[in-house]
Amino acid sequence: MTSELIIDAQPKEVTIALLEDQKLVEFQKEGQDSKYSVGNIYAGKVKKIMPALNACFVDVGHEREAFLHYQDLGTHFLSLEKYVKQVVSDRRKLAPMAKAVVQSKLEKTGSIQDVLELGQEVMVQITKEPINTKGPRLTGEISFAGRYLVLIPFDEKVNVSSKIKSKEERARLKQLIQSIRPRNFGVIVRTVAEGKRAAELNNEMSMLVESWNDCLVKVQKATSLPVLAHEETGRTVSMLRDLFNPSYESIQVNNEDVYKEVKKYVGLIAPECESIVKLYKGNAPIFDNFGVTKQMKSGLGRTVSFKHGAYLIIEHTEALHVVDVNSGNRNRGLDSQEENAFVVNMEAAEELARQLRLRDMGGIIVVDFIDMDSAEHRQKLYEQMTLLMKGDRAKHNILPLSKFGLMQITRQRVRPAMDMHVEEVCPTCLGKGSIKSSILFTDTLERKIDYIVNNLGQKKFKLYVNPYVEAFITKGLFSLYLRWQMTYGFGVKVYPSQQLGFLQYKFVDPKGNDIDMTEEVEDL
Repeated sequence: MTSELIIDAQPKEVTIALLEDQKLVEFQKEGQDSKYSVGNIYAGKVKKIMPALNACFVDVGHEREAFLHYQDLGTHFLSLEKYVKQVVSDRRKLAPMAKAVVQSKLEKTGSIQDVLELGQEVMVQITKEPINTKGPRLTGEISFAGRYLVLIPFDEKVNVSSKIKSKEERARLKQLIQSIRPRNFGVIVRTVAEGKRAAELNNEMSMLVESWNDCLVKVQKATSLPVLAHEETGRTVSMLRDLFNPSYESIQVNNEDVYKEVKKYVGLIAPECESIVKLYKGNAPIFDNFGVTKQMKSGLGRTVSFKHGAYLIIEHTEALHVVDVNSGNRNRGLDSQEENAFVVNMEAAEELARQLRLRDMGGIIVVDFIDMDSAEHRQKLYEQMTLLMKGDRAKHNILPLSKFGLMQITRQRVRPAMDMHVEEVCPTCLGKGSIKSSILFTDTLERKIDYIVNNLGQKKFKLYVNPYVEAFITKGLFSLYLRWQMTYGFGVKVYPSQQLGFLQYKFVDPKGNDIDMTEEVEDL
């Protein structure tokens, strides 16, 4: 299986698509000004103590206060708290971590008001981003994740990923990390560290310790709270860190700055793969060129079709996700209804496993498969679903079909599920149902071009339109497109974009920034 990462970096947002064998399996979108991310570390203040919940609310600068439960404080919270107080008390120099006094471990059955008080300063890390009406979820157990290692202050243990099966390799890694681990730090060895040399692991260990020291310096110098002490790597690099493997055929990026960032990171973790990072310079939108747009529109709606006319209906509520499997107009001449239901369900399981990753669906997922009488078929479906979900990085649990034919799945929820509306609202009437004559649309575009060239003084720019409109503009020997170029200059370029509706358009300058024409919309 080959994997390909497509990165569409726009001025306002970055969108990342992961293709496996040309099939879209993961899709993430994040605003360029996105302020909160899982892994960010803050020094905040306790705003409310909730004894009934055995939890508190902490101000970390979000519009809603973040939630911190007693059991999420971590066993080494007292050691961390005392050390941070020591760091803040002396702003001239950083107290050595190796000389920090380790306190007693926090009891698992304790009470929040015995540990924290109103207004107290705490160092916390985000484990879940805000979802719907809920603020971020926090932990007091700070950790720094690298590609091979996870560094945990005040935890003396060295744990090796259970996915590394070789006893000899587990022992080697544990002994190696014990020999290079700084005092008062714990380490988790990740699966991808298998077979890595001491120098590579030692280099990453040094980088993670440096990140911890930088975090402390920011807290030490802060004049007011809350303060962002450590910011998780950008979405692009973060996804690479967790997903990167040598089977990547290419990483395509359409922005030079992001391209340099990705290339630098890949060169650091896997120098032999640095050449697979490529800067996309095509004129067509990057997602159109690699077939991502079409897969997004067909795979992220409420109804998702798969093989032979069958389809899924996916609904999202506050409490859970509900998936209904339908055979549709499927007709393959199978001998019985039972056999047909089994084949459809097996194919639906394959599409469902992809949808869970693609939409990053989390929490409780209830799947209503087509009823089957055969116990053997029901067991095979459960085993198939379990096998298909093995490649999912998120923690999950799958229960066998209930007597009502329902399968229950729980999947780790870290960020809101991807919820995209793929239906296109008419950009001209905005859903009102009446528009001006579409034959006049090209006249409108020409007025826009005239305004940009003669009023804004922009001589070079790109115009993106729907592929059907682009075909109409450019058709013929003496096309409308040629006439525009003869009138306004050859800096005017027209390109198709599958992301645009029939009468939508977008003007882009040579630097890739949108040319704002909103003041002209009423002309339509």
